[in-house]
Order: sequence, then structure tokens, then C-alpha cells
Amino acid sequence: MRVLVTGATGFLGGHLLDALRAEGAQVAAYVRSADAAQRLRAAGVEAFVGALDDGEALRTALSAPTDALFLVAADTSPWRGHAERQTRTNVDGTRAVLAAAEATGVRRFVHTSSVSAYGRQDCVLTEDTPRLGAQSWINYERTKAIAEELVDEASTRGRIETVILNPAHILGPDDRHNWARLFLLIDQGKLPGAPPGSGTFADVREVALAHVAAWRRPVAGKRFLLGGEHAPFLELVRVIAGTLGRKAPAQALPAALLRAHARMLDLIAAITRREPSLTPQAVALTCYHLRVDSARAMRELDYRITPLARLVADTCDWLRAQGLLQAR
Repeated sequence: MRVLVTGATGFLGGHLLDALRAEGAQVAAYVRSADAAQRLRAAGVEAFVGALDDGEALRTALSAPTDALFLVAADTSPWRGHAERQTRTNVDGTRAVLAAAEATGVRRFVHTSSVSAYGRQDCVLTEDTPRLGAQSWINYERTKAIAEELVDEASTRGRIETVILNPAHILGPDDRHNWARLFLLIDQGKLPGAPPGSGTFADVREVALAHVAAWRRPVAGKRFLLGGEHAPFLELVRVIAGTLGRKAPAQALPAALLRAHARMLDLIAAITRREPSLTPQAVALTCYHLRVDSARAMRELDYRITPLARLVADTCDWLRAQGLLQAR
């Protein structure tokens, strides 16, 4: 069966591509650049180039019969200077991909959303928790929630089956740009401290397998939270530092200090038009205590939670194999 993956060259998208190929699927990829498409074609993957909101390019990519479409591509920027670009990708892009899928007869649409669609709530998130992200002042949370609304509307129209997946913080091998930056800062002794919040850490490999199950299994119309082991960010930093043999901070940084520093950098960025190293949005997310119940995904998708220590060790091993770590 043929499937199309958007965001196939990203962290999660790359793992999903491998999982689908291992499943025996005929995989096509929809990417933004000609260079990315060329690399994929060299690896034996059918590839198409276009913006996420380019309806004509999307319909071309879907011109061959396609059983499933995986919308993995997203703009995760925490800076307000990227809000217009982010909305165009996360909202307009979702609308365009859904329209192309419906027009070309795609059977199932698997949408990679985020726990951010729920907003920051003081509870353990379940699939029945109200999604409050559309009311958020953080554009990423807002756009992910609005995109989910578009997917729900498509499901109601009945021309396509939809499944929504809401991953938490994704860690694992092959990461160069996301949580990998934290590993590198700790390795280089440049981390000033840990934020005071906590997270739920999902294994990218298990998240990818959950996507395959969301396509293969009779779960149309459902959504699934994909969490992991819960830990304070300070504990995550300590586990990484211990694995690398580096020194860890003794305590978390005060939230008030982080907020004040981010506001100052945000004011400077408004003048320079350059993305700051820390934003008020990023501070809000890292001062939040995210807790997720993954029971439904474990029950219906065979989703598994990897212990944090093993997940960190696997990530460190990969970074070391790539020559990205100083620690040996």
C-alpha cells in the first residue's frame, strides 16, 4: 500500500519513514526543498517538493492511489516573530493537506498534533481533557489546537478517516535540533541551569510505531496521547549529566528569573528582528508541569514507554557515534 509522509526529513518523520518501510509500505515523502527530495530519492524513496499549503503540489504527490497520509510536518518555533509563518504552516497547511487528501480519495489521515493542543492545565491529561490550546497566548499551542479542529471537521464530513496523535516531549536517537541541544549544552558545560517545570518524555521510536498502528488499526475518529516517564527537568538534566560524566546543577532556576530574562531578550529581538536564545513562550512551557496518561495508546496501539535512563543513554550513544559529544 502507498502512503505519503509530510515532514519526512525531520526527527520524528525520519523514524516514521523507517517504520513504514519496515512494515512493507510503499512510502512517498512530501518535503520543502529540492535537496531533501534528492537525498530521499537516493535512498530509494519517492519524493515530492512543495510548501505545506500548496494545494496543486499536494495533489500531484497524491495523484497515485494513496491509502494513508501522515501529516507530521509542523512549525514548532516558540518565538512570536515566527507567528505568521507558523500559522501558515500549522493551520493553513493542515487545511490544504486535508483538502488534497479528501479530493484524491485518501482513506486515512494520521495527524501528528501535540500535547500543546490542550494548553497548560493543572491536571493529568487524558483524551477526555478539554483542549484549551486555541485560547492560549502561545501561538504554537493555539495553532496546534486550531489544526485539530480542522481535522475533526474533516472527520465529521465523512470523506476521510482521521486519527489524531498527541505526543509529549519526544527524545531519542537521530535528534540534532530539538532536545539534543540540551545534551550538547550539558556536555560542553554551558547549561546555566535547569528550568523549574517537569515533562513527560516519549521515545521517538515508539511514537513512530504508534503512527503505523494508527494507520493499520480500526481506530478511526480517535485521538491518542503519547507520553512517557514523568520527571522534573532538573532530574532530566541530572540523568543526562550522569550519563555523560558531567556536573549537574544543584537546583532549578527560579521561574521569576527566567521570565525576566526572557522579557528582556524579547524586547531586544523586537528591535533586532533576530530570534532570541530564550523567549517568554519557551519559559512558560518549561515552567509548566506536564503530566500525561497514555493508557489508551498503550491499550489500543500497543504503545510502550521507555524508561528515561535508557532513553537518555540511547540518545547519548547516538550523539557520540555522530561525533557530536566531547564526553567519551
